[in-house]
Amino acid sequence: MKSIKRYATYLILLAASVTIHADHALTGQITDVRTGNFIPARLYIQSLDTKAFFHAESASPKGSAVHYNVKRFETSLEIHTTLSAHPFESTLPSGRYEVTVVHGKEYLEQTKTIEIKDAPVHLEFKLKRFANASARHYYSGDTHTHRPVKDLPNIMLAEDLNVALPLSYWSRRAEAVPELIPNTTPPGNQLIQVDSTHVIHAMNTEYEPNNVNGQRHQLGGVFVLNHQKLLTRNGLDLEAVAREAHAQGAMLDLDKHSWPWSLMLVPIMDIDLYPLSNNHVWRTQFGFNKWTTQMIPDYMKLESDERGFTEESWVDFGHKIYYTLLNCGFRMRVTAGTASGVHPVPFGFSRVYVNLPNGFNYDDWCKGLNAGQSFVTTGPMLYAKFNGKLAGHTFGEIKKMNIIATIESAHPISRIEVVSNGKVVSVIKPANGKLETGAYTNSVDWATEVASSSWFALRCYEELPSGRTRFAHTSPVHVDIPGKPLRPDKQEVQYLINRMTQEIARNKGVLPESGVNEYRKALKIYQGLMKTAK
Repeated sequence: MKSIKRYATYLILLAASVTIHADHALTGQITDVRTGNFIPARLYIQSLDTKAFFHAESASPKGSAVHYNVKRFETSLEIHTTLSAHPFESTLPSGRYEVTVVHGKEYLEQTKTIEIKDAPVHLEFKLKRFANASARHYYSGDTHTHRPVKDLPNIMLAEDLNVALPLSYWSRRAEAVPELIPNTTPPGNQLIQVDSTHVIHAMNTEYEPNNVNGQRHQLGGVFVLNHQKLLTRNGLDLEAVAREAHAQGAMLDLDKHSWPWSLMLVPIMDIDLYPLSNNHVWRTQFGFNKWTTQMIPDYMKLESDERGFTEESWVDFGHKIYYTLLNCGFRMRVTAGTASGVHPVPFGFSRVYVNLPNGFNYDDWCKGLNAGQSFVTTGPMLYAKFNGKLAGHTFGEIKKMNIIATIESAHPISRIEVVSNGKVVSVIKPANGKLETGAYTNSVDWATEVASSSWFALRCYEELPSGRTRFAHTSPVHVDIPGKPLRPDKQEVQYLINRMTQEIARNKGVLPESGVNEYRKALKIYQGLMKTAK
């Protein structure tokens, strides 16, 4: 009976849309192929003739549609509509179109090609779920967004993203305390409940100073997530910012590894979260080929082309800086963020999944994120355990490490790698078993002897038909064996020392002495690591 009523309602809406939009109407619906229920989704409509993009609207008075249109570097366009779980409609000029529907990371995206002529065109998308993260007790979040809070309920459901932490406060001048971002509704610290498994905590702050006492001077970015009261410290006393944030139960997110100040922040602020996938990783064409290429150390041997960074080398650069810091004893946990709202990227394109054994709860999600019970992904789903424990666990003395994992992906996995102490210690050949949905599954059962203190993580790469890659990466586990400490390589430590030396010289005469002293303190910490480096 419900399905009959739903279909009757749809016919009424379809009739209305035909009347309104005459012979250039596109109407459609997006449902789950198994349940038949309408589902929210992200929709792309692109002309094959002109390459222009078009938006859609909800065809239901109870529905909603949020338009997104951000362009960078002429070639990187992100133009889409996020739709509630209702029929949609659009008015289009005559011509040929490609229409694509996406619902999070756990459904296969679907594309149809149509031609608009004299009669209305109706499309039915029946999306197939190939993974079910919540059934495995994993729930997703994006820790870097600039989308308006009022739009987030629509967007989160369309993207199937459980936790949103919009950055509502911002400090662009080093000497200024964070202020409410213009045109942002002042958020309280109360939780906004979209539904039982989708929530928004809107009191989050970004320090991104590019000005010191009226002088243009780029320092970088860092996020304070999940704080409960307004922050009162400016960007010239970062140790005080960290104390205030941690006293409120907040987490500090590094933003990006190659900002000028980032490697100082790690020891000085006791950074909690490291974004293994950040806001330069997009669904559309990669654009930041030249940004901070001068900071790449020779020992990393990153690939490049005539433009500078490739998309793969930018991701690899971030991973290798993380490995360097882990080797030096800075045990940050992984996260991911998009800066959707500023960059040409959908909300949650890069996301972090956190394991919650007792089901979804926001406070537990934050605790799990900060404990490293997580994996980051731009595509594949990666569920792993290490000697039966979740990622983020710290072991005492053990003799063996056994990693057991399941990987589910929309496209074939090209490689699976075990990373230990910054090195790829095993490359596992993917089997790429085919699921009924047309997606792929892979299993991992790998073991090694453990002779000294170490860390281990698992990562995998998915190859798209276009030749681009997407990846997933777990948080590490750590093994602490008394008397056998993990020793960083001298070249890793020297890189950190060199970066601090360069930043001290760059900041002298611009920052007050107290600000420069934070770099000097970080330098001493890194110099101390050289005593035990190998």
